[in-house]
Amino acid sequence: MRTSQFFFSTLKEAPADAEVVSHKLMLRAGYIKRAAAGIYTWMPLGLRVLRKVENIVREEMNQAGAQELLMPAVQPFELWEESGRGPDYGPELLRFKDRHQRDFVIGPTHEEVVTDAVRRDVKSYRQLPIHLYQIQSKFRDEIRPRFGVMRGREFLMKDGYSFHASFEDLQREYANMYATYSRIFTRLGLKFRAVAADTGAIGGTGSHEFQVLADSGEDTIAYCPQSDYAANVELAEALAPAAPRPAATQAMEKVATPGKTVCADVAEFLGIGLERIVKSIAVVSEKEDGGKTFALLLLRGDHELNEIKASKLAVLAPFRFASEAEVEDYLGCKPGYIGPVIADKQNILIIADRSVAAMSDFACGANEAGQHLKGVNFGRDLPEPEVADLRQVVAGDPSPDGQGQLEILRGIEVGHIFQLRQKYAAALNCAFLDEQGKNQIMEMGCYGIGVSRIVGAAIEQGNDERGIVLPAAIAPFTVCIVPMGYHKSDAVKVEADQLYAAFRAAGIDVALDDRNERPGVMFADMELIGIPHRIVIGERGLKEGQIEYKGRQDAEATMVASNDILAFIQEKLCAG
Repeated sequence: MRTSQFFFSTLKEAPADAEVVSHKLMLRAGYIKRAAAGIYTWMPLGLRVLRKVENIVREEMNQAGAQELLMPAVQPFELWEESGRGPDYGPELLRFKDRHQRDFVIGPTHEEVVTDAVRRDVKSYRQLPIHLYQIQSKFRDEIRPRFGVMRGREFLMKDGYSFHASFEDLQREYANMYATYSRIFTRLGLKFRAVAADTGAIGGTGSHEFQVLADSGEDTIAYCPQSDYAANVELAEALAPAAPRPAATQAMEKVATPGKTVCADVAEFLGIGLERIVKSIAVVSEKEDGGKTFALLLLRGDHELNEIKASKLAVLAPFRFASEAEVEDYLGCKPGYIGPVIADKQNILIIADRSVAAMSDFACGANEAGQHLKGVNFGRDLPEPEVADLRQVVAGDPSPDGQGQLEILRGIEVGHIFQLRQKYAAALNCAFLDEQGKNQIMEMGCYGIGVSRIVGAAIEQGNDERGIVLPAAIAPFTVCIVPMGYHKSDAVKVEADQLYAAFRAAGIDVALDDRNERPGVMFADMELIGIPHRIVIGERGLKEGQIEYKGRQDAEATMVASNDILAFIQEKLCAG
């Protein structure tokens, strides 16, 4: 492509409302333009990147045996009512009525539509398994769309759905998609981790997220450098301390701690480490039958509650944090001084994190304003508690697979695979006849990739002070030719045109910057938009039979014989 014929524009500064790096650089590089909050026009330059991502996804999905289809963006709301998900999805689901006053939605996902399509035609186990996918725009009415394409309202997504006669076959396809996704993100040239994850609102039993590693990521990942273990921190298991609980060495005593309601202040006041404090988090679980449970969740002062883990405890599901009035009603004390040493234990459930259960001689609230207890021990001063994994893992914790210690990093979720099982198939009666002629509900899998989000995530991972740094597989152009004096020197023009033609004939995605601009402007634009390889042609170099090459992240340029430049670039592309 000749830049003089290519519709693109760049900006020196990003708009003031652009927040994260990818949003700023995509606007500056002319990849996207804002149409409305969370809705963007993909300009020709950005669309080239988007299509390259899309093509890699499509190639690998087809190779894995999935079949592409295209479902409607507009869906009848009655399908969402049938699945029972309509009321649960909330205001992110954009609903509207057509001229006949029938309810429709703009699809944020397509479990209902694809299940409806399959249940109409699949009647026998002989027709299974089936894996269908699409690459299509979705819409979720985010309350605060932000970060450009990272959290927009309209986005391009690959969503796939598999249907099976058995759970074992679902597990086979799940493993197939795990491997396929790993190939996709490897081909995209991204640094990523596949992490065990919570299934969330989608439902199901098994789930893995594919996270692009970036300091700006919204998700926190626990991983073990010594092994393949990785999990979202909401799911990462915090192992119990290996050492047994030490014997008590102190007598319990009450200590005045006026105005000290924060664990760190209490620890400093008492002259002990924060890890010697036990904090009590009051929660309430209200059941559908009208029952109500008040509980104290005990954690070390230096640890944080993992709400996902706590919510999975049957005795607490669902739970909420107790109000100040409820705390006073059950414990007779305002929050800030509450603790597990309680006179009336019958109406209060106490659950200790594994790390707390291994503590002795600890300090905690005394359930009396301005007072704490020291030298508290389980089995002597209070009963042995129920024990559960309640806390967020931290760096240095032992890896659950026993292979080393955990480290914590940030990631951007760009893919998610689920073992849905029968959640949607049962609700929509998606059934088949098995070998014995009996009616059975299908097993389902769900596999998503945020195609447009990958572009933002790749830029969050790859950028510098000059602009975007993209892997060659998804860069808008692989190579740019920047001729010095194209409109003034016949020798430069001839060499640039011949080299451009040779690159195109070799199948290399090349841009020729034939604009009548200053060299500095052309260099800055090509770096800003993220082209990995730059070739500079000048009169002085041509007289010596030399052409300048510089990789996007190279510190210095390299001079290459003009006759060898094509082979030189081809070797670079094969190596990288």
